Amino acid sequence: MLLPHQLFSKPLCLSFLMGILSGLPLMVTITLLQAWASESGISLGKIGLLALVGLPYSLKFIWAPLFDYISLPFLGRRRGWLLVTQIGLILTISALGFSNPGNRPGGLVLLITLATSITFFSASQDSIIDAFRREDLQDHELGLGSSYYVYGYRLGMLITGSGGLFIADFFSWQLTFLSVACCLLPGLLLTLSCSEPVGIHPSTPYRQGSLLAPFAEFFQRPKVLWILLFILCYKLGDTLAQTMTMPFYLDLGFSKSEIATIVKLFGFWGTIVGAGLGGIFIMRLGISRGLWIFGLLQMISTAGFSLLALKGADLSWLALVVAAENCSAGMGTAAFIAYMAKLTNKQFSASQYALLSSIMGIPRVILASSSGFMASSLGWFWFFLFCSLIALPGLLLLPKCAPWAQEEDGDTKSLFPGGLKNRSFHPNHSSP
Repeated sequence: MLLPHQLFSKPLCLSFLMGILSGLPLMVTITLLQAWASESGISLGKIGLLALVGLPYSLKFIWAPLFDYISLPFLGRRRGWLLVTQIGLILTISALGFSNPGNRPGGLVLLITLATSITFFSASQDSIIDAFRREDLQDHELGLGSSYYVYGYRLGMLITGSGGLFIADFFSWQLTFLSVACCLLPGLLLTLSCSEPVGIHPSTPYRQGSLLAPFAEFFQRPKVLWILLFILCYKLGDTLAQTMTMPFYLDLGFSKSEIATIVKLFGFWGTIVGAGLGGIFIMRLGISRGLWIFGLLQMISTAGFSLLALKGADLSWLALVVAAENCSAGMGTAAFIAYMAKLTNKQFSASQYALLSSIMGIPRVILASSSGFMASSLGWFWFFLFCSLIALPGLLLLPKCAPWAQEEDGDTKSLFPGGLKNRSFHPNHSSP
């Protein structure tokens, strides 16, 4: 049984607060930017292309090694960079509201430049926060810490997405983006007041070639290609399904207000409950067993959309399927984030976590473009059944990448022989 001091320890609360900081900027370049561009008279084709401003989220592993090797002359290796990215976010989000894309020549170019700058600072902040969480939490706290992070992340998305649209509806877009920027100001105080995590600074001084050391260290490990394939496949099914849920609901005959009420309410709280249960179960069962159980639940809940396709516009079934899918996805995400964090060497936590999270996001980018054609040709029932079955490769990789019995004590050495917590790596020779 968990004690109160375990549930509300400083590292866990810090994971929650930093999750809010990570979630706040995400909806700026998704929900708010698309809505603003649509109101400004920008064509649907150009609005679709605005999704490309999110490329920094997939490419962040390229510059993430800088956060491992270079310590700024203030606040430490993690907090110093975190402060810089937060200031960058506040300035660029504030400026975005004044770009006025539809009313003057070059406005759209300025909007794209600012939006790309926002995603660059946001992706960089994510890399630093992921490294901070990895170094601040003990291995046995990673599961619950990941749940707290998911809590905060979802709350940050809700504040920006729903709150931002509300302000824009009643006031102006300039005030909307300024308000979002103001929501980030407490993050500066958090960064200044928290303690620098006790990490392991890379033993190799920064020089030409050393930026590749985090990736060289990772790819020298046993089973690394299997593990990368597992990371690519584990959430493949529910990721593909999520790309088409909104047109699916509308096609069934649900109204926008019904979708907003049921999906947002049951979906949000389903994720919150799932992340909490996931964190608790991981502490009791371990990360590996959590991946087995939650991965199977994700697969089953995705198949629930096929049943909804047969039932039609039934609100009770919609609530049940949405709650089940988001709950299982919340549990799976908590275990998956903890798993990826545990894979990282604390010398290179920012670089390696950025690489793993970028690989995790590949299916969302590639498959989203083809999901509409698949749903159109297969029909909703068979499309979501396919989404359920495509989760099988990830589950079949579990015995090789996260065996059921491999992890009882939460030690990092269970994932790779020899352990990683205090391991040094020198790029000029093979690691022992």
